Amino acid sequence: MIRKISLALLFSIILNCTLKSQNLNTAKLDSFFTALNIHNRGMGSVAISSNGVIVYQKAIGYSGINGDNKIPATIKTKYRIGSITKMFTATMVFQLIEEGKLSLETPLSTWFPQMPNAAKITISEMLDHRSGLHNFTNDSLYMSYMAKPQTEAQMLTIMARQKPDFEPDTKADYSNTNFVLLGYIIEKITGKPYPEELKKRITSKIGLADTYYGGKANTANNEAYSYSFTEKWQQQPETDMSIPGGAGALVSTPADLDKFIEALFAGKLISLSNLERMKTMRDNYGMAMFVIPFYEKKSYGHTGGIDGFSSMLSYFPVEKLAVAYISNGTVYSTNDIMIGVLSIYFNKPFNIPAFKSIILKTEDLDKYLGNYTSTQIPLKIAITKNNTSLIAQATGQPPLTLETVDTDKFVFTPAAITMQFDPAKGEFTVLQGGKTYLFTKVK
Repeated sequence: MIRKISLALLFSIILNCTLKSQNLNTAKLDSFFTALNIHNRGMGSVAISSNGVIVYQKAIGYSGINGDNKIPATIKTKYRIGSITKMFTATMVFQLIEEGKLSLETPLSTWFPQMPNAAKITISEMLDHRSGLHNFTNDSLYMSYMAKPQTEAQMLTIMARQKPDFEPDTKADYSNTNFVLLGYIIEKITGKPYPEELKKRITSKIGLADTYYGGKANTANNEAYSYSFTEKWQQQPETDMSIPGGAGALVSTPADLDKFIEALFAGKLISLSNLERMKTMRDNYGMAMFVIPFYEKKSYGHTGGIDGFSSMLSYFPVEKLAVAYISNGTVYSTNDIMIGVLSIYFNKPFNIPAFKSIILKTEDLDKYLGNYTSTQIPLKIAITKNNTSLIAQATGQPPLTLETVDTDKFVFTPAAITMQFDPAKGEFTVLQGGKTYLFTKVK
């Protein structure tokens, strides 16, 4: 009798997964990623997993480009995942709590008394970004050392010298500093390097063969470089992985990320009660986790960005659906790609973008050129050109190559920026994040 019930249950699971994959509009997903690929709107890889079974995978673009020598990306290509690393770090912290080696109330001063407010800051406040510790990647000096190896002592000096942004537990604000320190704390408690503990506690435990602490990218090891697009794909500088540590140093694949978050939500890595703590939102922050809504549905996960890499991992507990996308070349934003993927999966209205831009002559751009200021925000923007491309550069920021989409209308898709010019008035408006700012040309 037990054998018959087990076989019937197994058949039911297989049937349900098969029906789900049959209902999935894979042709439309293929068309969407093909459009992104042929129009140079993105490079990367996606994996969709339903009830623990991968139902769709796709990789587009290249893992490496050296002139005419291009290495096509595959579903086994590994990418830097940036801040999704924080979910792995938090998971190990909760494992140590469950082993009685740590508590959410333990003060940071136990290990690093030199950090500002260390005696007031708890592990809990670090996990949910309520410590007030300044985000060291926002430091003006960050770009000067990001590509150079840093020791723990050097990183502690960098982070300790920065003034806190607010008193602990009075508000929440995202800070990589929290999770670099949490990574160090894991090493202090265990006496082992972070990569070893990651392997022992997570990757070997649940079979993540393609997830590990990264180093210098190596295409021979099926690892991707990252790129930006300005008329062609251009390789981006690499952050030395000694710097982001427990905040952003991992390499993975979308399939491995799906497997990780499924194991996390199944209670295979930490207790379900501690998972609830991770999921609990205060000021829109959980403990290494965010709520990512889609229509009436709710998912949990994290985003990531490092160098030219961009990633998103999302899990829908009710639907038992995991979706991960990692990009090593972003023009059409990662968020918009995930919206497209989820819309197609859930059969929501979604038209595959035509990705048709208007090509102007270089002389057509002259009427937009100049320096602009705004009375709404203290920001100056210089508008220049490079052949047929319009360039916008805010003071102290890198230049952005704009895409022409309509009369006097330009966009920078990775940051969801729209700029509408009125050349006769010497003005343009910037629309971003639902807010509009007016800029006027300096005479």
